[in-house]
Amino acid sequence: MSITRRSALQLGAAVALAGALPARAQQARMAALADRPAPLSPAVKITLGSPKVPHVCPLQYIAAEARPLGVEIESVSFVRYADIRTALASGSIDMGAIGPADVPIAVSTNLRNIIGLFGVGESVKNPIVRKGVTLESWSDLIGKRVAIAPGSAVWFQFAATLTEQNVPYNRLNIVNIQGGGAPFVQSMQRGDIDVFIGWEPFESQAVLQDLGYRQTKLDYSTSRAVGAELGLLAATRQTLDTKREAVRRVVWTYLSIQNRVSASKAALAEAVGAWTGLPANVAQNVAADLTLGQFLTLEQMQRQAREFHRLGVLQRDVSGDLGPYFDQSVLQSVTRR
Repeated sequence: MSITRRSALQLGAAVALAGALPARAQQARMAALADRPAPLSPAVKITLGSPKVPHVCPLQYIAAEARPLGVEIESVSFVRYADIRTALASGSIDMGAIGPADVPIAVSTNLRNIIGLFGVGESVKNPIVRKGVTLESWSDLIGKRVAIAPGSAVWFQFAATLTEQNVPYNRLNIVNIQGGGAPFVQSMQRGDIDVFIGWEPFESQAVLQDLGYRQTKLDYSTSRAVGAELGLLAATRQTLDTKREAVRRVVWTYLSIQNRVSASKAALAEAVGAWTGLPANVAQNVAADLTLGQFLTLEQMQRQAREFHRLGVLQRDVSGDLGPYFDQSVLQSVTRR
């Protein structure tokens, strides 16, 4: 999704964002799992789209651990959330990991086949600042060359935070970067940008390569409209209708793995490294700020949809339409209340 001039100008207006952000998690939220489901017979196939991002590292083990439950998972790798969203909308995959804004985006564009199941985790989000550049406050961004990925989950977080901080978005020197996270690091290596608003593991790569620093005084995951959620697991409506028991077993397996890899930061770093191929020091850096768990709420998603329609990013205000597209009944069926 591209950023229009109208969107950029409207993002500069000071708005009062309604609602309060839920308290930030200080440790992993361990899912209290119900009893292990019985195996399905015959086995059911699920095609699952996954990006190689740290916060869905449990996906690397899911095919092997769901197989004894009668679910054969075919994993399909994607670079961008947007591509997984498209694959879900077309029904070419059954399930997939998408961004926290992807459900409102889909509904606002009349794509009604994507059903969010649960959020996967949270993380502190700090700007990555090139060495030698001073950034002490949000207003210091004015005039800086700020790299963003247009329409990405982190861009939503960043833009909402600027609005809350009364910093005019159209006064930033925005550099749009496409093609995933690696171009952010490459642009900083060349000195083409002063700041980037990205995601892991590329944030840690820039820091550990001594290209820049993480400005911990500024955190754009605390926006009341968007929050700290990194992504969610979703399924197609048809998959929920025709393969619901298989989806239940996929969700149970995911949460079981999540609990195991969240037992310690060392275990999480190991899982992140194995999933992404990152060196141990980078994986440890990523894991330090990553919290796996189910924090996303319908109310948070509705706040986001409402505010970004008002700012001209979403075509329509679909906040009142999102209920049927964020269905936590499968999650509730595999956890103890």
